Amino acid sequence: MKIIFRCDPNLHDYLPKPAAARSCLPDWLRQMPTTSFSEFHGRDIRTVKQCPPFVDAMTHGFMILLPCDVVVKAGRFSWDWDVPIPAAKNHPRAPLSFHVPEQILGSALAKEGSSQLAAIKFNSFWTIELEEKWSLFATHPANREDLPFRTVTGIVDCDKFHDAGINFPAIWTRPDFEGVLSKGLPVAHCFPVRREDLELVCESFDGEQIAGYDRTVGQILVEPGVYRKKFRDKRSRSPGEKRAQVRLVEE
Repeated sequence: MKIIFRCDPNLHDYLPKPAAARSCLPDWLRQMPTTSFSEFHGRDIRTVKQCPPFVDAMTHGFMILLPCDVVVKAGRFSWDWDVPIPAAKNHPRAPLSFHVPEQILGSALAKEGSSQLAAIKFNSFWTIELEEKWSLFATHPANREDLPFRTVTGIVDCDKFHDAGINFPAIWTRPDFEGVLSKGLPVAHCFPVRREDLELVCESFDGEQIAGYDRTVGQILVEPGVYRKKFRDKRSRSPGEKRAQVRLVEE
């Protein structure tokens, strides 16, 4: 999968490039223990750090990164980002802009918003081009409940729409937050999805599938790491291919 990113030539040297998600893992995941004592079980149990689906969701695809430091204080956002005037006259120069609360009124998103802060929008500084018949699925960085915002999920047909950038709206979920959103912070988690119809087939187990179910669940109950050892695809995680899961091309 080849993904092409383009930016305004006057801003090229000022922008952090989109990055493979596996390079953007948070410090808390790296630092957390692999096991923790459970009072309920009376023994050490594995934490989510040893859960392949949890970690694989965080390392899949690529991240769009915040282009500069943004200071949040007393409900106000500010930044000091001295960049040249873009060559494209309609190009943004601010790292974020805002939506008025009325744009999400009546939606489930409003429950996560704050009456003190409008919904924000992370402005795009890279256009994204995908191969034919592929769309871009953009969402909140996976399992990143530590971030003081929640990026809104959306799909854009980037095989056709790639002359302009995609902005990423988000709901500010921490009205009490004060601090710095650092340059390079992941603000949108993206991955390509193929546009095709789904054929949903629902069936009952036959005898062979019942046996397979019992065998697999039996192994899971007595042996740790069965999914990781026997079922998890290792092709994109081998030493020589760790950075080849998504090919990021800058132009």
